[in-house]
Amino acid sequence: MRPFLLCTDLDRTLIPNGNQPESRVAENLFQHLANQPEISLVYVTGRHRALVEQAIIDFDLPQPDYVIADVGTTIYQIKENVWNHWQAWDAQIAPDWHGLTHEDLYRQLSVFPMLRLQEPQKQSRYKLSYYVPPETVTQGLIEDMDKRLKHAGIKANLICSLDEAGGLCLLDVLPASANKLHAIRFLMKEGGFRREATVFAGDSGNDLDVLLSNIPSVLVANAAAEVKARVAEANIDTIYVAKGDYLGMNGNYRAGILEGVAHYFKDVDTWLRQQP
Repeated sequence: MRPFLLCTDLDRTLIPNGNQPESRVAENLFQHLANQPEISLVYVTGRHRALVEQAIIDFDLPQPDYVIADVGTTIYQIKENVWNHWQAWDAQIAPDWHGLTHEDLYRQLSVFPMLRLQEPQKQSRYKLSYYVPPETVTQGLIEDMDKRLKHAGIKANLICSLDEAGGLCLLDVLPASANKLHAIRFLMKEGGFRREATVFAGDSGNDLDVLLSNIPSVLVANAAAEVKARVAEANIDTIYVAKGDYLGMNGNYRAGILEGVAHYFKDVDTWLRQQP
């Protein structure tokens, strides 16, 4: 098996915490594949470090070689269970905030009363996170926030997602260059991984920047209908949509990742078919 970089989103991609069922054999088969020395495993997630570590325990996930966390604002290299914060990535994205700190941005945005700061563990050096009532999240609000930040010399990416359980919008303020796609490309460059030796797996809208790039990607079968529609409209040849029926599996979660990896790497397909 040739070496390659396997990057995967966590929730509802690697972790089977969506509504669809997971194929029973997928967990053990993925674990066995991830343990092969030729594979460098990367978790790419909006979770912060503590939540990633908890997920590894709760779902018995393989230990990764790298973690891209906090919506692409933090990269860790993991060796012998030691998490090393990759300072070189911080240096890449830091100029977007013009030397200002997390607290400086908080002060800049304090004029917007609907913004409620999330808990300290959900913040990071280059991620400022708020709770916002859904009815107040308008294009006008995002534009006003962006305008105020730009006036202070800050290049920011404002990402809003819905927490259905909590009934709130989660609004992240990030450096403009900090996202999953740029972080993966940085990792590829630093690790010497060619595009042809890299694959990414995802399921949701916040994975689209990678899914629609030129990096070989997999959309698992349990992905949301609107994401599948966006991928179909793009009509690009660097994304594979898992269909199921590969080795008797249904294409959801880990089964979809395995199916997609086998599509891109024929030697992996041969190896998987030889497993008991």
